[in-house]
Amino acid sequence: MNYQNVYINAINYELPPVVVSSQDLEDQLAPLYRALHITPGQLQALTGIRERRWWQPHPPLSQGAAAAGHKALAAGNVSADDIGAIVYTGVCRELFEPATACRVADQLGITNQVMVYDISNACLGVLNGILDIANRIELGQIRAGLVVSCESARELNETTIRRMLKKQDMGLFARSVATLTGGSGAVAVLLTDNSFASPQSHRLLGGMAMSQPQHHELCRWGIEEDGQDRFRQFMNTDAVAVMKHGVALGKQTWQAFLATLQWREQDIDRVICHQVGSAHQTAILNELNIDTRKDFTTYEFLGNIGTVSLPITAAIAAERGILKSGDKTALLGIGSGLNCMMLGVEW
Repeated sequence: MNYQNVYINAINYELPPVVVSSQDLEDQLAPLYRALHITPGQLQALTGIRERRWWQPHPPLSQGAAAAGHKALAAGNVSADDIGAIVYTGVCRELFEPATACRVADQLGITNQVMVYDISNACLGVLNGILDIANRIELGQIRAGLVVSCESARELNETTIRRMLKKQDMGLFARSVATLTGGSGAVAVLLTDNSFASPQSHRLLGGMAMSQPQHHELCRWGIEEDGQDRFRQFMNTDAVAVMKHGVALGKQTWQAFLATLQWREQDIDRVICHQVGSAHQTAILNELNIDTRKDFTTYEFLGNIGTVSLPITAAIAAERGILKSGDKTALLGIGSGLNCMMLGVEW
């Protein structure tokens, strides 16, 4: 897929107020660690994550997404009346219906002749939303669209810790390490046809997507019954298999991505990857033969924020002057399913 008339005018975010260190989580798991003879410090050692953010208990997800959306509209010099489509793309959603995007649109004042809907695709949700809005812009259906997302790891982590303490099983611990990497945050990505004056617009050049759905059982997050009319969240991840097959899929997608954009590896100035942890970062960069100096990470202090991780990392890299105007930038996303998507942006 290639684009001629699509620009990213703004990427803005909202961070939760509660900072939770890996040591904080391990302190809660102290009885489990003693029972299983696990040495403290394993969570940070295995993942490279020292802390992450949580929202206060029971936040409306639309609130975080709308806060990021307000910032993006202001930064991109676009009004709510100019938005032709708004899509909410988080794994976490407020209700089965209506679409969480409806509540976000209402808070932003986006109404009338506008497409309002949700997209869900694990950690690739925001990238899928970007493509969906980009297609509408390229076809001339709309001039501007907004992709928003808000993720919350607090509830799932608290449920998982209670289960781990109750069951005290090494297998459950191994399947839950990925869950404990989760962070929280919100992001908004504003795309336009560049007819709105913005000094910080970045051209979306195109991308590539590939899938291996035979691996859909490797990482599952959902709701399970916990007694009559009682339900709880659960997450099970085969982290070793996810990394093995995810990296292999990433390599296939990378070669197709370079061919689609007619880029060579040496042409790329910066890469921004989905933020899982240190082991995944090392594995994917090594497999794709990407110099680690071209990468930028936030998992150390934000953890894995699902759909929010990649765009928020790009936004922070730009704030810190790491992403510069004119940089050929590759956005590399791999999500459970397994799905892989890579986008090329001329920053």
